[in-house]
Parts: sequence; structure tokens; C-alpha cells
Amino acid sequence: MYERIFNHGVHGVSRSIKKLNFLSLFITPCYSVVLFLIILTIIPSCSTPPKNPGDVYSVRRQAEAQLELGSRQADRGSFETALVILDEALRLAIVADDPGLRIRVGLSRGNVLFSLGRGGEAEKAWNDALGEAERAGNGELAAVSRVYIARGKLLSAEGKTSAQAIRDEVNRNLSPIKDRYYTAFAWTIIGLAEKELGRYAPAEAAVRRALEIHEKDRYFELAAYDWFMIASFRSLAGNYRGALQALESAAAFDRRVENSWGLASDWRAMGDVYRKSGNEAASRAAYVRAAEIFNAIGNSEAAAQTLSRAETP
Repeated sequence: MYERIFNHGVHGVSRSIKKLNFLSLFITPCYSVVLFLIILTIIPSCSTPPKNPGDVYSVRRQAEAQLELGSRQADRGSFETALVILDEALRLAIVADDPGLRIRVGLSRGNVLFSLGRGGEAEKAWNDALGEAERAGNGELAAVSRVYIARGKLLSAEGKTSAQAIRDEVNRNLSPIKDRYYTAFAWTIIGLAEKELGRYAPAEAAVRRALEIHEKDRYFELAAYDWFMIASFRSLAGNYRGALQALESAAAFDRRVENSWGLASDWRAMGDVYRKSGNEAASRAAYVRAAEIFNAIGNSEAAAQTLSRAETP
């Protein structure tokens, strides 16, 4: 559009010049001087040098956009797609040689790799991020990296035996973290550690700290997952009615952002809770609805697994 407007302006001036040259045959020299001065004001000067743009952020902006997109895909369960996007984000961060970007992308890649069952690669990604943060002297991102590493330990086989130590490690690293997104992440890990310790009320209280941030800052996929975790805590505590209410809240957020994978997971969890509460009819209906959503988004494997739950008494 800029080029079309620019060309149109040049042609318009050319036509004006031709017309003025023709009229100059019939007007006095005084008017010719006046017209000449007017023309000089119309035609831009070519001797003005272009302004120095200063700092350039084009590659870093591309990396940030890829990081956001990849993280959103991961929040929706599309881990393979997320990894491809985050690999490109990491490449761009390396091109820009931006330590902060390399750290943040590396942490997100680690989470995706962990979700794909590639624990060794995930641990390396998190430790590389920690090393980069320490080299850069970035205390906040070093603390964030330690929280990510703690999460990996919590969700591994050793998590149940070291949940208290992991909780304490994350709690120690909370104070240097000022970024609200990472603060919320730390609170969710504390909540999961409390769950492993069998302390379901403190677990919910911790995740609600994350939920407050996610709702206020409009991270609705993450708010949905907060409610999903709260439902898990309540179900483990035997509060099935409260668990179902939490899952309804999770589904409400997932609908707002059209997170189909999240919605299918919510309905499948409802099926589990209804079964625990003894309501087999509602349980089967929830499983079937979850399977329908999984099929609609092309995840036939998850749909089949969900339907098998409905058929198992």
C-alpha cells in the first residue's frame, strides 16, 4: 500500500509540472517565480540522509512471537507442534545472541520435551538455561530455571520421596522472581508438591495463588489448568462435588479460548470423578463427550482410550 501511495504522489507531481510548464507561456515572469517556489515545496528534497534506526529488535521480536505461539500450542496439548515452533524460537534467539531469550525458550522447550517423554533432553535444556542465567548474572532467571528443574524432579519417580525438599527448594527461589508468569508457575509447583505430601488444602491454596495471576493477566488456558489441578486435589480428598465444580470452572475457561484438548481432558476427568462418586450413567456420558471432542480434533488414540474407560465397570 505504501508503494502504491508513493508512486501515485510522484505521478501527480509530474502531471502538475507539465501543466504548469504549459501555463507559463501565458503568465508573467513574476508569477513564474512564485510557481517555481511552490513546486520546490511540493517535491521532497533528496539530500536529507535517512534517520539512524538505533537498536534493532526484528529477530528478537520474531523469537518472542514464536515462543508465545509454541507455549500456547503446548498449553493446548499439541506438544509435537510446540516443539517445532520452539526449535525455531531457539534458533532465532541464538541468531540474536540474546541470553534472556535463550533461557526462556530453553525452559519452555524443556517442558515440552518432558511432556513428550524425553526426560533426559528436558533436563539438559533446563540445566543449559540455568548455566546461561548464571553466566549472564541474571538472578531472577536462574531462580526460575531452578524451579523448572525442581518440577522435573517432582514429576519423576523420585518426586514422591523428595516432595518436601522440592517444595522447600521452590519456596526459596520464589523471592527473586518478579515476573508474574513465572511466579504463578512456581506456585503451581508448590501446590503439586503439597499434593504429593497429602496436604490437599495447602495444595489448593497454593494453586489459587497462581489462579489469581492467570485470571487477572488473562492467561485463560493456564487458569483452566489451575482449576483442573484443584479438581484433582478435591477428588483425592474425597470432595467429589467440589471436584466437579472445579472441572466445570476449568471447562468454562477452556471454552472461552476454544481449547478443545483442554475441554476433552476436563470431560474425561469428570467421567473419573462421577465414577468415584458412584454415578455410572453420568460417568459414561462424560467419557463419551470427551471421546467425541478427541475424535473431532483428530486424536483418535485418546478417544479410544477414553471410550475404553466408559466400557470398563
